[in-house]
Amino acid sequence: MVRRKRSLLVRLLIVSIVVALCSIAATAWLAAQTTTVAIKQAQGQALADDAKIYDTLVGYAATHKDWAGVEAVVRQLSEQTGRHITLTTSDRRLIVGSDPLPEKPSAVIDPLSVDSALATGQSADRIDRRAVGPFQLTPDERGRLKSVAQTVLACVQTRTGSGTLEELPSGRSIVRGPENTVASVRSCSTGNDLTTPLPSERIALEQLAALTNACLDPKGQAHVALLFDQNGEIVPAPLPSQVSAPVSPDRGQVVAECIANARRQQLRPYVAPAALLFVNTPSEASAGLDLSAASRWRIIGVAAVVLLITVLATVFAGARLVRPLRALTGAAQRMKEGDDTARVKVSGSDEIAQLAVAFNEMADSREQLESQRKAMVSDIAHELRTPLSNIRGWLEAAQDGVTNPDQALVTSLMEEALLLQHIVDDLQDLALADAGRLRLHKEHVHLTEMLGQVVAANQPRANGVHLSLDVQGDPELDADPVRLRQAVGNLVTNALRHTAPGGSVTVSGRVQDGWVVIDVVDTGTGISAEDLPKVFDRFWRAEKSRNRQSGGSGLGLAIVRQLAEAHGGTATAASELGRGSAFRLRLPVDDTFLTGS
Repeated sequence: MVRRKRSLLVRLLIVSIVVALCSIAATAWLAAQTTTVAIKQAQGQALADDAKIYDTLVGYAATHKDWAGVEAVVRQLSEQTGRHITLTTSDRRLIVGSDPLPEKPSAVIDPLSVDSALATGQSADRIDRRAVGPFQLTPDERGRLKSVAQTVLACVQTRTGSGTLEELPSGRSIVRGPENTVASVRSCSTGNDLTTPLPSERIALEQLAALTNACLDPKGQAHVALLFDQNGEIVPAPLPSQVSAPVSPDRGQVVAECIANARRQQLRPYVAPAALLFVNTPSEASAGLDLSAASRWRIIGVAAVVLLITVLATVFAGARLVRPLRALTGAAQRMKEGDDTARVKVSGSDEIAQLAVAFNEMADSREQLESQRKAMVSDIAHELRTPLSNIRGWLEAAQDGVTNPDQALVTSLMEEALLLQHIVDDLQDLALADAGRLRLHKEHVHLTEMLGQVVAANQPRANGVHLSLDVQGDPELDADPVRLRQAVGNLVTNALRHTAPGGSVTVSGRVQDGWVVIDVVDTGTGISAEDLPKVFDRFWRAEKSRNRQSGGSGLGLAIVRQLAEAHGGTATAASELGRGSAFRLRLPVDDTFLTGS
């Protein structure tokens, strides 16, 4: 008997109480932190929503010339974020949304002057990367440049083991990689230059250069040429005639400002005009936790009720859980002490009931196996005792001079020894099959030839029984020919043994539904319906007297079933008392099953 302090019920109760106390403490702490956490989360979510709304609308403005179709985009953003979004022109005329408007807009939507606080990853000129305007490639140019970029990427990956292909918003493809792959990109670009402007880009680049140089003239700066770098960015380069000219210290900054102004001037017709964004956050009243004396007592009272309910529920559930487990433990202990009839009562259909059913089934199986084991030991002793007794009797008679050790005696002793060897060989085959070590040596077998050999080998022992062969076509299969002949031979021998002279035994073969079917049909004594399920059991014989004059060792049909299953097939029997029996082997045609070979 398990001591109470270590019983499952006590441990379950302790665990439940600890869980309940921890839950109550955690709930109280979470309640105390609710207001602060809610505010912080609301603020963080508001910032994330603002950034999403801003980025989406800037992207729309960068890829559209006006705001005509923005209403659907704004409606979708409002549904996703739960925010009220209004968009107006610079002079506060409504584009989408409703009045009244707050005094100050949340942001200005201008893809040519992006707010770096709301949009991360933007270039230094604050021009949205999605605003490409006249630099947008045609589908044909995009495909040709991507093909060239893929060639360069394959070369770079071969040399460095890294590198990726990226397509810019304009459709231009570039090869990116760690810093140590830049030289490899340049080297692999020989003959496949990714920086060369395509026809549609060349015109836009010349226009941008003209606007940039017009900006540089009043500042007294020399003209520049514009080109693409390895990252697809537009960068300045001195004209060939100015390579050796002196450069002022602030020239780089001046040129960058002029390029940015020229880009805004060039892109302005291709993007939507600047708009004001108004985002209204729904008011969320968050009441703080009231920690007055009355509230604290209410919290304590609720905690006590929760704890009491937890204890009662745990005791009830634990008792129902432990009771069948104790019954199982007692039954297992009785079975350990030798009581094979120990069983437990099954009630309900939950997991414990399923465990009880499994236990009872295990006990039934164990009792059956034990009975079979005892019967097998008795059967083996019986089968071995008879030939050994005969051998000993004849040898003692010869030793005492009662009989002469002539050829007839030697022949009789040889027959008894062969019978012993046959029984031992059959037992060894069954033991190997039970252990999964019955090895099959498969080869291509012609069924007609194999069955013909079995019939021919058994013709001498037919003794007036008509033994015939009937094979449809010429079936073929992968099998161990020796083991297969052994199985069919056992069936034929069994049929001849139980068929009187004048009767018939027919061995037939055919292919049916992807299986090779072998039938051995006789017109013998037949098997009763109650005995038919036992025909493949070991040491079973229809003759209860176990007279070997009319019956074998009782292992032949058991070996047939084991050999059929080793080949991935089945062995079945059908019979009617007084009208004969039919045994059938079904074997797969091909070798797709698992075997012990």
